[in-house]
Amino acid sequence: MTMIKRVVLLLLVLLGLALAYLALAPSPIDPVAWEPEPAPAMTGPLAPNARLAAAELIGQGQLDGPEDVETDAQGRLYAGTNAGTVVRVVDNKIEVVAATGGRPLGLDFAPDGALIVADAIKGLLAVDPAGKVTLLCDSAEGVRFGFTDDVAVASDGRIYFTDASDKFGFGDHMLDLLEGRPHGRLLRHDPASKATTVLAKDLYFANGVALARDESFVVVNETYRHRITRHWLTGPKAGTTEPFIAGLPGFPDGVAQSGRGTFWVAMFTVRNTVGDWLAPRPFLKKMVANLPRFLWPKPEPYGLVLEVDEQGQIVRSLQDPTGAYVEQVTSAHEQGGKLYLGHLNRDRISRVAL
Repeated sequence: MTMIKRVVLLLLVLLGLALAYLALAPSPIDPVAWEPEPAPAMTGPLAPNARLAAAELIGQGQLDGPEDVETDAQGRLYAGTNAGTVVRVVDNKIEVVAATGGRPLGLDFAPDGALIVADAIKGLLAVDPAGKVTLLCDSAEGVRFGFTDDVAVASDGRIYFTDASDKFGFGDHMLDLLEGRPHGRLLRHDPASKATTVLAKDLYFANGVALARDESFVVVNETYRHRITRHWLTGPKAGTTEPFIAGLPGFPDGVAQSGRGTFWVAMFTVRNTVGDWLAPRPFLKKMVANLPRFLWPKPEPYGLVLEVDEQGQIVRSLQDPTGAYVEQVTSAHEQGGKLYLGHLNRDRISRVAL
């Protein structure tokens, strides 16, 4: 046997052993099969454009993962970072407002001026103007939050927020995607009574949350089902949960009320044919979960934000199809005729004139 044949044979044996390990080793997930809805055609309001390529980059090189963006009454920008801090951007300079000791994600201001923070690790927090951090809650119905994700504060001070997954914590979101089971919840915290109520459960990675302009309902993104769900707060349907919009062209992350009766939906990336193909194949998903993480499928670089009306119809989209300038959009906040975009793993906030 020649040396080349020996090398090929050895490689085949090693490949076989690797496949056997991936197939037979204990997996961190218990996946189920499901069939994704077909991805929509990128036409009409979804037609490709380069609106995001004109974005101004704020704090570039000074920020580390500003996942959500919020503005205070003075128009100053706030964001949470991978370092576990809440920062404020003033004249393109970064000021540390507070340190949560976790990973602050969703932000929103309460009527009393406190900044409410959904911290993926610590739970639901309040930060006062002096930077003092107070834990509001970290569990509901006896179940501890695994991935506190986003927050929206109503005019009466009650706080609507999400626990993306009570099984897989921050950093393990891909495992939640691969498993394909509903581990997410939509919750409400009442600062007056200190009661925390579960409004909806069995959600598929409950991510962004936002209130309707009249606060009659709240929407929540189910990232790994490419859809948005609505929970009614008032009216004849109060207390019920129903589909709002499905079959989105990507993975909805953050969602925010525009103030004009529409929602801005931040899309982390577009649909992936490999991911859609894997969805109904639990055995292969177990194998993928056993791969070293650097071999996991990577999100396609694509900048995408949708504007959706309160009837669940897409009004328009802002895009950077190349992903060269704006990608991995995780939040969208409208203020003063401009749209501020957050990014989970980038070093800037993007600002787009509307």
